[in-house]
Amino acid sequence: MPNSSSSAQAPRPIPPKGGNEPKRAGGADRSSSAARPDSRDGDVLARAQAGDHQAYAQLYALHKRRIYSLCLRMVGNVAEAEDLTQEAFLQLHRKIATFRGDSAFSTWLHRLAINVVLMQLRKKGLSLISLDEAMEPTPDEGPSRSFGAPDLTLTGAIDRLALERAVADLPAGYRLIFILHDVEGFEHNEIASMLDCSIGNSKSQLHKARLKLRDALRAQTSPEERS
Repeated sequence: MPNSSSSAQAPRPIPPKGGNEPKRAGGADRSSSAARPDSRDGDVLARAQAGDHQAYAQLYALHKRRIYSLCLRMVGNVAEAEDLTQEAFLQLHRKIATFRGDSAFSTWLHRLAINVVLMQLRKKGLSLISLDEAMEPTPDEGPSRSFGAPDLTLTGAIDRLALERAVADLPAGYRLIFILHDVEGFEHNEIASMLDCSIGNSKSQLHKARLKLRDALRAQTSPEERS
């Protein structure tokens, strides 16, 4: 958490709770990419970069839900997700002048938030696959392949709580790719930009995340249901 001197540098609104809880895994809004608010950012972003705190607050209002959704799904704790969302926007306040428009603003902001989340996971010392490790092909995988249609369909009579548990149990790198693509609705080229990886690696890691989810869901299913 930022210290008191940091908090004085920027507005510190509290992320949404309750009715503003993000959509659950398996119920991704696939129109979210089209609905991304970048088209509304232009003038507001320029004013925020010039030091306009009201414009910064407008950027917060436009993007807070998706950043909170990402944080909540990565850490699985409401209070911690709120703290990480707050820290991500404090980082935004410090670094907004460095944004040069090489990618969509929402992509750049998500990358900033991802770094905040991964730093927190490292501080907690969790025995999870790191993002860097998740980006590397496994020895038996050979060269990166581009995957087409999903081999795992997360629809049908799947218990939602079981699915959420399975997503929460994914290693951090796999979970991040799955959340960004299948929950938040980002395309592979956007994910590649956020994570500094190739599009092929993004597709490969999503494929592996879905395989792990499939195996986890099968393990949670009783023998009678599998027959």
